[in-house]
Amino acid sequence: MPKRTSILSSTNPVNEHDNHFLQHAVALARKGVGLASPNPMVGCVIVRDGEIAGEGFHQYDLRDHAEIVALKTADDRARGATLYVSLEPCNHTGRTGPCTEAIIRAGVARVVMATRDANPNVDGLGLENLQAAGVKTEIGPGDIELAAKELNEAFFKWSASGKPFVTLKSALTLDGQIALPRQGKGKKREWISSEESRAEVQRMRHASDALMTGIGTILADDPLLTDRSGLSRRRKLLRVVLDSQLKLSPKSRIVKTANKDLLVFTEASLQSPKARKLQEAGVELIRATARSGQIDLKTVLKELGRREILSVLLEAGPSLNGSALAAKIVDKLFLFYAPKIAGTTTVPFVRGKFPSPQIHTLHYRERDFGGDFAIEAWLRK
Repeated sequence: MPKRTSILSSTNPVNEHDNHFLQHAVALARKGVGLASPNPMVGCVIVRDGEIAGEGFHQYDLRDHAEIVALKTADDRARGATLYVSLEPCNHTGRTGPCTEAIIRAGVARVVMATRDANPNVDGLGLENLQAAGVKTEIGPGDIELAAKELNEAFFKWSASGKPFVTLKSALTLDGQIALPRQGKGKKREWISSEESRAEVQRMRHASDALMTGIGTILADDPLLTDRSGLSRRRKLLRVVLDSQLKLSPKSRIVKTANKDLLVFTEASLQSPKARKLQEAGVELIRATARSGQIDLKTVLKELGRREILSVLLEAGPSLNGSALAAKIVDKLFLFYAPKIAGTTTVPFVRGKFPSPQIHTLHYRERDFGGDFAIEAWLRK
């Protein structure tokens, strides 16, 4: 790691003009949802004489970082311009060369970034390299900085820990149930949440690298657990099932649709006739230890992180919800509340005991979805 120096302050403060283009850079970065992972989502705008000279966002398969896309578009107009970027430019060589060097070579006069990069290989070093070359640098105001950090919260966690960011999503009635009673034998359960909430869930799936559930959910609902947002993504949503005793049926819909996107963690033998049948159907099985019928969740996250899975959406039943909270693997809760009463206590949000996080002291927000309201709460900084 290079020797760190203090980051200098620029004499040019960030103004409303800067904020406008910074917000545009963050909006461009969002176009990388589903397309940038395992890299961060980054947007960049180059402005000269008050007009946009070049812009772009990062897509992993196209290799070029957002800054390079914008610089190529701007060409000679980048000289003396201001470059607005949603994330601190990289200062190291990976799949591509350092963006800071390209910015310096292009003659950019000033760089305004929404936030520093929490990646240990970058954090502050991009700023220092630019400043050492005489490029003026600024960091945007707190609200834009927060939006940029939230956009790449999964990348930041994975970079620091090697483990994915886990969001526990659930839809609840006002009396705390995650399923309504069946209206008749063999009939499907009524949806708890609104159509708008369910559309948001598909957007959440689209933004995630993996969706994880327990075998109980599979046996109860026979779900597909696919991304049905209709939006483009560079790699399939990985469907992860925790199934300690390998109860998964080869006739289930999730197995029938397996296409290098279904991963099952189990304590059962991988040489049994059923295991072979599942593997022949395209299911990848991984041995994992279990305690009291629950797969070790930290082992699961370590394996997913090794596969460059940055974000996991947990859609599960009460047992796995409780186990995930007890194991402290959940980074964020996203709970949809519908104005309905189940009138039973058969399917609560969680079962079991777990440490009670002081959510009221952390960052949270409320959102509305077609008559439902949702609480999005971060359980750690």
